[in-house]
Amino acid sequence: MQMKNMIPVPSWMRLVNSETLKADAFAGFTNAAIVLPQGVAFATIAGLPPEYGLYTAMITAVVAAIFGSSMIMVSGPTTAISAVLFTTLSDMALPGTDEYIQMALVLTIMVGLFQLIAGVARLGGLVSFVSHSVMTAFTAAAALLIAVSQLAGALGIQVERGGNVLERATRVVENFDTVNGIAVSISVVTLLTAILVSRFAPRLPGFLVALVVGGVLAWYLDAANHGVSMVGALPNALPTFDPPSVGLQQISELAPGAAAIALVGLLEAISIGRAFAVRRREPFSANQEMIGQGISNMVGGLFKCYAGSGSFTRSGVNAAAGAKTPMSGIFASAFLALILVFIAPWVALIPNPAMAGLILFVAYRLIDFHEVKHIITSSRPETVILGLTFAAGLFIELDFAIYVGVIASFCVFIFESSHPALPITAPTVGSDGLRKFRDVDLHELPECPQLVTFRIDGPLFFGSVEHVERKIKQMRARRPGQIHLVLYLKGNGKIDLAGADLLIQVIRDVKDQGGSFRIVALYPPLVKALHRFHVVEELEADHLLMSKGEAITAAMADMDSSICATCTKRIFNECDKLSKPEAA
Repeated sequence: MQMKNMIPVPSWMRLVNSETLKADAFAGFTNAAIVLPQGVAFATIAGLPPEYGLYTAMITAVVAAIFGSSMIMVSGPTTAISAVLFTTLSDMALPGTDEYIQMALVLTIMVGLFQLIAGVARLGGLVSFVSHSVMTAFTAAAALLIAVSQLAGALGIQVERGGNVLERATRVVENFDTVNGIAVSISVVTLLTAILVSRFAPRLPGFLVALVVGGVLAWYLDAANHGVSMVGALPNALPTFDPPSVGLQQISELAPGAAAIALVGLLEAISIGRAFAVRRREPFSANQEMIGQGISNMVGGLFKCYAGSGSFTRSGVNAAAGAKTPMSGIFASAFLALILVFIAPWVALIPNPAMAGLILFVAYRLIDFHEVKHIITSSRPETVILGLTFAAGLFIELDFAIYVGVIASFCVFIFESSHPALPITAPTVGSDGLRKFRDVDLHELPECPQLVTFRIDGPLFFGSVEHVERKIKQMRARRPGQIHLVLYLKGNGKIDLAGADLLIQVIRDVKDQGGSFRIVALYPPLVKALHRFHVVEELEADHLLMSKGEAITAAMADMDSSICATCTKRIFNECDKLSKPEAA
């Protein structure tokens, strides 16, 4: 991939004019107001000081806008990545410490490097093989982990960090006798405020309103003097260049977590970017977005940012506010920087229970209950993927859950590919008056007593030959009189040596029983493969045809004419060319 193709600035800069700048500036300002409380909340989830979430919201958004592919998506800190980062690092260092922060920044650079390599290698298509159920289950598990991890803060108690959902919940229960009533009041009021604003005034910056209400209540109750901790002041409102330092041994320990976060980030960014591109009828390149996300995280790690990705909330707000180009993300970062310069001292007044209440609201909204129900009620394989991923996230580790989900997705894909359907077909007249071959079982169609036509809906390769062989044997056993076979391979573009060997064996078996075998194939590479693998040699050249009509006409020459003479079904149009049965 050439460097000029990695920097798509000209592709959207040509669209920038005074009108788009006005629209993008308005969208950017709206976005800045939304991301301010989000950045603080997500950094808390990640176990980092609040300013790191704001740094990520600024730097990542600008770099991803320049190098990415989406016209509307805004990148920054996300809930899922924050949760995975926390679970990855919390067992290696104490959250919030200098060691933890350094490891988070190194991890971010590694995430960006993995994503950049994937984009340059053009692996964007592989992301499509990861089932949507993986992200649904993963985010649900992350939501539960986030919620449980915030219970201690919402209750005003101190517990040991780390562990899975059950371990964290157990610690909270064991220390329940130390609950701080004022902390509970603040967290509950903040949570209720967020819920009410989102329901009755969705256009307002609900997160910001909820934190203000929580902060005012904390001031009124003198919470700081009653054992309630505060978020603390931001040491520096703007990010600075500060490359992290870490040992080689730590890099090897961080690699598995970095790979998991890189994959989660790409799944988020590509799914969001593609969804908005389809909705707005704009072009989108998954490979270019991988490159954009990779560069944004690599650069971000050098400017005190932790791993980020496309944000659905910020992207949705961006679109609703009328954004036209990626300039909206750049404007959002600029406005956020200006806002922070003036209000950074006020962040110190936010009580931790208010932040915990807000994060509980975020966690609840993260679970897509409708989609979970849809998956469970509509697809057994997807339900298996959902269950395995969710269970791994709950009972093992969140970063391991994404690997379980990916492996399960590929297993389902391999299973489906190795189990193609072999429908038996018969002709029927369609609504357009033309003859169409349909599945005899689904449409309850009569069959010819001597000839069976069928197709293979999928590749015929080493992984599927056992299944296809079993299906063909079952088909022939249930239809002992239908000794003439027509196999329709028009939609099958893939056959390997194992598949060819199976066809040769079936052809021989049919011939040994006095029947005939014909193949309908049009796709030139498939026809070449049938010749190359000696299938046509065994079949005989005149038994490889280009249409079902030709194949049926040719097969009738091999049928028992006495059976045709007495048949009343007249399945095929070609039957009319034969002598009609006498009336009884």
